[in-house]
Amino acid sequence: MSYNKSDLERQTRTRKQRYDRENRISRKIVFIIVTIVLCVLTIGAITAYGAIQYNLQPYDTNNKEKIEVNVSVGSSMKDLAKTLEEMKIIRNATVFNFYLKTKDVGTLKAGNYALSPSMTLDDIIGVLKSGGTSDHAVLATVLVREGDQISQIAETIGKSTPITKDEFLEAIKDDTFVNELVQKYPKLLTSMSKMTDLKYKLEGYLFPATYDYVKDDTAKSMIEKMVKKMDSVMQHYYQAMIDSSKDVHQVLTIASLAEKEGVKTDDRKKIVSVFDNRLQQDMPLQSDISVLYALGEHKELVTFKDLEVDSPYNLYKYKGYGPGPFNSPSEDAISATLNPDKTEYFYFVADVKTGIVYFAKTLQEHEALVEKYVNNK
Repeated sequence: MSYNKSDLERQTRTRKQRYDRENRISRKIVFIIVTIVLCVLTIGAITAYGAIQYNLQPYDTNNKEKIEVNVSVGSSMKDLAKTLEEMKIIRNATVFNFYLKTKDVGTLKAGNYALSPSMTLDDIIGVLKSGGTSDHAVLATVLVREGDQISQIAETIGKSTPITKDEFLEAIKDDTFVNELVQKYPKLLTSMSKMTDLKYKLEGYLFPATYDYVKDDTAKSMIEKMVKKMDSVMQHYYQAMIDSSKDVHQVLTIASLAEKEGVKTDDRKKIVSVFDNRLQQDMPLQSDISVLYALGEHKELVTFKDLEVDSPYNLYKYKGYGPGPFNSPSEDAISATLNPDKTEYFYFVADVKTGIVYFAKTLQEHEALVEKYVNNK
């Protein structure tokens, strides 16, 4: 087939027209995409700017009530920001933290600060710089250790502050006071309030941490500081508990066992898996920690006679969780309780000298481990 010159010119013009049309369409598509992206970015930037400006404003300009905020020894600005958000004094902890970085606040001093939801962020920072008032000077600090029982916490309070051990225990046993706490911290304490046969209703609910004692503190105010701290920590875990179908009381009970039965996080996760497996098979948990709590004493070795102590806290004698927690568990033990390993273990034993924990699937395997790492020692 042959083409004359006019045909070739016509084909060339057609191809060029097609090429030009495709270029115009491509440019339009690119222009539209770029425009959309810019619009999205602009809207996002405006939205983000608006959100930041909103969160920089006072929480409530009409609420001038002064709220006492306690800053413990060793607390960080991040800890304080979280507390202020929870107490509804600032709108957003993250924004407050970023804003603080633009200011020369200096070191956060322990003590009590009177702050109001009507204050601007600059007003709040001004109070923080002042270091609080002399009326709220820290007179003593109280260390609640991980795994401490209420009786031990009472002794620490008695040694560290003018509050006596008996005054502390009397406040712990005050049902009216405890019920007031249930009303103030319902997520934390409601499941506990439904339980019976509890030695101390608040056992397990006094978070292990360092607390400041100031001039006007009482046994009840110190207890509430500890309960409030536990509630603050548990805010991160309430949804996980709903997902796990465990209530707070059950979680703190298992966590208090894991606290004492294991030291390392990995061990605690496996120990919790043993307890979970036993609960699913309707087997008693058989924890020596429960027996020691029932006996009310500390012993290096639990005897067969000890296992017969008649107490609802004796989880060798009774199935299930028992009445409640056996001590104040750490956040690590709480986290392990809600994030256990998936295992087929039903038994564990620790080497009495090294502390290494050994796990077994069957009673026969377990008895061999006991003979090797406990009896032979």
